[in-house]
Amino acid sequence: MATESATPPSESDPVVTCTNVRRTFTRGGGDGIGGIGGRATAAETVTAVDDVSAALSAGELVGLAGPSGSGKTTLLHLLAGLDTPSAGTVTLAGTDTQSLSRRHLTRLRLDHVGIVFQHFHLLPALSARANVAVPLVELGWSKRRRRERAASLLERVGLSDRLTHRPGELSGGEQQRVAVARALATDPTLVVADEPTGELDTATGTQVLDLLREVATDRAVVLASHDQQALDRTDRQLRLRDGTRVDTA
Repeated sequence: MATESATPPSESDPVVTCTNVRRTFTRGGGDGIGGIGGRATAAETVTAVDDVSAALSAGELVGLAGPSGSGKTTLLHLLAGLDTPSAGTVTLAGTDTQSLSRRHLTRLRLDHVGIVFQHFHLLPALSARANVAVPLVELGWSKRRRRERAASLLERVGLSDRLTHRPGELSGGEQQRVAVARALATDPTLVVADEPTGELDTATGTQVLDLLREVATDRAVVLASHDQQALDRTDRQLRLRDGTRVDTA
């Protein structure tokens, strides 16, 4: 019987592995209404990730490289438990993600994964401190604990003087640092960052990369990017082309 709970990995275990993972999507198709001349259109199966295997361990910053359409974001979502594979397995914190119900997968992700988005995804009506604390609300932390944890993390990312500022009052780099602090709120074992420097100038992007480098000292961090300078800051790279892993490292 499939388990509904995670078994924490030992320190020597990879934080997340994917084995012969494939992810396909079906698009198009019709029922005779939307096709040209009233004819049905055939559904098309698209393979976004094809037979990819990898393992990420605590203490490393891994780059996920490849051109647009190569499958980077899809693989990132699979590693983070935001999606499950069509074939193969993803094991996150000792648990096969496909073995879990949607509710238990959400909880696994909340407990073990922090996510940094390109466009920040901060709530505009909330302060920096409240934005960082959002994941802790889901975990049932008291207001006092949430505020203390969020303040501590904002101090860690150099924003102790911006606790009550809303996103609109912060620069792009400051917003991304708030997003990194939020990703760390639950002390995850895995942090995934999707084009985290894409909205930033070079100097500010470097600061965010330095922060992710620091974050990776005690957890696994995977960074998807088109920016080769950002990728050059990582410990190693997983390179994709047409959904297939083509690196030799």
